[in-house]
Amino acid sequence: MKESAAVEVGNKMSKVYEETLANVEEKNNPEMDSKYRLIIVAAKRSKQLQRGAHPRVDIDPQKHKPTRIALEEVQQGKIGFEILDQE
Repeated sequence: MKESAAVEVGNKMSKVYEETLANVEEKNNPEMDSKYRLIIVAAKRSKQLQRGAHPRVDIDPQKHKPTRIALEEVQQGKIGFEILDQE
């Protein structure tokens, strides 16, 4: 029974991830040019949330994990970031 619950949670998270990627690609945001950048930005934002930052979207932090909140923030364009040239 525990395995099926874990699989169900995994399926839900992969669905959320796929929807987020589709929305990012759909918006054609030139800065969010790859799924790898999306993951890096969301991971850094998730760490900020874990350290006490307040969510920038209207979502209950008691019901959702920081990773989910961070993905939602990125999806809605609430997270700004800068690409630095390393020369």
